[in-house]
Amino acid sequence: METKYAQDAPAPSIKKMGSALAGLVQGHLELLGIEIQEERSRVFKLFLLASVSFVLGLLILVGLSAAIVISFWDSNPIAAILILCALYAVVMAVCINQAVRLAKESASPFQATVEELARNRERLLP
Repeated sequence: METKYAQDAPAPSIKKMGSALAGLVQGHLELLGIEIQEERSRVFKLFLLASVSFVLGLLILVGLSAAIVISFWDSNPIAAILILCALYAVVMAVCINQAVRLAKESASPFQATVEELARNRERLLP
């Protein structure tokens, strides 16, 4: 009779392990889905705000540039235009530098999923 119980013993533990594994996979997929929805919403809001800010900033920049060029129209309009272009180039270079730095420093968009997978790996491995 002991052999019958010994042969039956691995079956329930394999079922439990399979069930636990399916639960882990389901939990990770739900977490990944939530993170994807949050990231999509954040990126859309960021894009919308950046687009509006960009358009308004361009309108301000054109208006100020026109005012400066008009004010120097009698004395030296070409110099005013060249100085404005140089100023815009410097500001653009600073902005590109900041954008690259920000992109390199940003965290992984699915950091919570990666951390949860690492914790599960540590729990499962001896």
